[in-house]
Amino acid sequence: VQLEESGGGLVQAGGSLRLSCAASGFTFEDYAIGWLRQAPGKEREGVAAIYAADGSTYYADSVKDRFTISSDKAKNTVYLQMNDLKPEDTAIYSCARIRGQHVHLWQFMYVYDHWGQGTQVTVSS
Repeated sequence: VQLEESGGGLVQAGGSLRLSCAASGFTFEDYAIGWLRQAPGKEREGVAAIYAADGSTYYADSVKDRFTISSDKAKNTVYLQMNDLKPEDTAIYSCARIRGQHVHLWQFMYVYDHWGQGTQVTVSS
């Protein structure tokens, strides 16, 4: 199982970025994928999750209406479109696979069984 993130970078407040998570080594449609982030000095938190099989999506309240998670089953890739970025969105963003059928528990770290290496997102004020 491999998950590889890309698309991070430095952006001004109000700007946009799109993160990608390329998955391999498992049947993409059988698993949900989540985006998590960890800011300096803070605990890791769930940002959004998607279950490719039925298209269901989940968002943290802090990013709802600004971030959009989507998937491309042909490319085995999950995207996180981030708009209207704020300095408090600065963090390392990682994608991770949710074990079994536990997508409804996506905000709990123990449901993730494989992680990417992470990509840095920095939002300047």
